[in-house]
Amino acid sequence: MPTLFEPLSLGAVTTPNRVFMAPLTRMRATVPGDVPNELMRDYYAQRASAGLVISEGTQISPEGKGYMDTPGIYSDEQVEGWRTITDAVHAGGGLIAAQLWHVGRVSHESFHASPDGEGLPVSASASPYRNRTTIRGEDGRPTRANCPTPRALELDEMPRLLEDYRRATVNAREAGFDLVEIHGAHGYLLHQFLSPDSNQRDDVYGGSLENRARLMLEVTDAVAGAWSSDRVGIRISPIGSFNGTEDPDGTESGLYVARELAGRNLAFLHLSEPDWAGGPQLDDGFRRELRAAFAGPIIGAGNYDAEKAQRLLDAGLIDAAAFGRAFIANPDLPRRLEDDLQLNAPDPDTFYGGDEAGYTDYPAYA
Repeated sequence: MPTLFEPLSLGAVTTPNRVFMAPLTRMRATVPGDVPNELMRDYYAQRASAGLVISEGTQISPEGKGYMDTPGIYSDEQVEGWRTITDAVHAGGGLIAAQLWHVGRVSHESFHASPDGEGLPVSASASPYRNRTTIRGEDGRPTRANCPTPRALELDEMPRLLEDYRRATVNAREAGFDLVEIHGAHGYLLHQFLSPDSNQRDDVYGGSLENRARLMLEVTDAVAGAWSSDRVGIRISPIGSFNGTEDPDGTESGLYVARELAGRNLAFLHLSEPDWAGGPQLDDGFRRELRAAFAGPIIGAGNYDAEKAQRLLDAGLIDAAAFGRAFIANPDLPRRLEDDLQLNAPDPDTFYGGDEAGYTDYPAYA
């Protein structure tokens, strides 16, 4: 069986190893404009030894924004900013994917203010729910705020939403990314449509599992059509509670989506497991069912260490592992894991927002 440090064929690319960098929200884009900047360039370049760097969630439109200082990929300035980052990662011998993000209801009205003051986040349904997001406080620092009740997307808005995903994919290609990853996990927009907990629609996007999965699959087809299916991956989190979204049918819906995606020749399926967010550990039974449903490369993520990753590689249940907090503190993580070197400990107080502290100042192993 392969080790974490062997190459992997991933759609149109071949990764140098199987230690991937998970998408990590860090809230350091330049405002106004949510533009990627030189600090972000240095951060990603430091981590270019990952088999694949997956970018932080990158909103496909102003409507898709849900947190302060997160980057977008819908304006010319944002594309130019990302180009400096992809160039730096490539110069370091790395590969990088753009994670295409629409948060849906996990947002705040201050991000969507319209001239009449009635801007609201959007979702599958206009249902109250309990969750918080991060906005800029009066002191300029991140602060937590309650999410409002969203408005439901109308049927006649769906073509515009699909165009937003398509345009973001074109922009990612122009910005020099090697792949894109659709964010279909963690209680964000596509997950909100998939889960009956957040989707109470009675049209073609609601009710049955087939209808609730429709938007996720339409988005996948739009993104693949804008580039190539072997340049497209998708992240799902069918089991667990994320951002106020419960998924009582998660096992069934996750396997249904995986079977539908299997025929689309995607680069990969990225499974986010619930234990990273305080949920239970995923059992291997679901992993076996997922492997049977999706024959392409599967990336596992969720409180992984080298031992867990190698065990699942040996069992044939994953093909690569994505590491999050370990990559925050260890820019040279693949080397540290391969040589069994001591890991730096991450500082949670610097995860979100700020400057280079806790961002670009973690040392490589001497």
